[in-house]
Amino acid sequence: MEIFQANNVVKEYAGHLALSSVSISVKEASVFGLLGPNGAGKTTLIRIINQITAPDSGELYFEGRPVKADDIYQIGYLPEERGLYKKMKVGEQALYLAQLKGMSKKDALKSLKYWFEKFEIQAWWGKKVEELSKGMAQKVQFITTVIHQPKLLIFDEPFSGFDPINTNLLKNEILELKKKGTTIIFSTHNMSSVEEICDHIALINQSKKILDGQIDQVREQFKTNTFEIIYRGETPNMQHHLGSHFNVLEHDESSHLKQIKVQFLNGNSNNELLKILMNQFEIVSFNEIIPSMNDVFIHVVEQNNRENKQ
Repeated sequence: MEIFQANNVVKEYAGHLALSSVSISVKEASVFGLLGPNGAGKTTLIRIINQITAPDSGELYFEGRPVKADDIYQIGYLPEERGLYKKMKVGEQALYLAQLKGMSKKDALKSLKYWFEKFEIQAWWGKKVEELSKGMAQKVQFITTVIHQPKLLIFDEPFSGFDPINTNLLKNEILELKKKGTTIIFSTHNMSSVEEICDHIALINQSKKILDGQIDQVREQFKTNTFEIIYRGETPNMQHHLGSHFNVLEHDESSHLKQIKVQFLNGNSNNELLKILMNQFEIVSFNEIIPSMNDVFIHVVEQNNRENKQ
């Protein structure tokens, strides 16, 4: 079941079209990657989901019905620009924000104790926010985002400013929340993180959605029939051995184990390539190169930009 849907959403600001008929569908208990270059329209869509602003046209659904004002209590939002009050004490502020989201003081204190121990920041309870490092402040804001156990969480660049250890900690927490049934919309420019935690992605560029799908299927869609082969043996001219049916993209003979990258031409199969190579060399490994999300992102956005200029 979809927990959130946006159908043909349009939003314009002072003559600037921020979103042009954008539709997305976010399944329950999944991590949905909302991707795009700076200024593409992602933040506008996030603000609409959070009911911070309203679309000019289009339809929004939460749990299969049109959105209502009080649906906001089922959403947790961690914006890219953090918003903690610097002069307030950490614990006092976390407690205030939890109660603002409908929790009783007793339940909020119990839950905050759990999260502060989990993130090992108990010692900061009585400190002022301005005394925290950026990473520590982000931990606090993460806690205040998830504290009321919302059904839908929206994270906008959640790893910004984190070192690798704390980035990994947060990734694990996001995956644990998903395992427990929470749905997450995840916006980032870090494509390796997208590959690690997202189930589905939508890519927005220049106000329009230009790509949508399950992450494995998206990567598969853009593969180029390129394979990496590691082998033992000597050859002065690999292209000559392979003939015109295969194109050698790279060939490294600088070590004991040789490596080539080969692109199939004219619909040739894996077996054909292996047959040619195995007759002459000892094959150590044979792997298809599936493009990374970073490669897909760059390719699709640049292609879309070229088309828009024509």
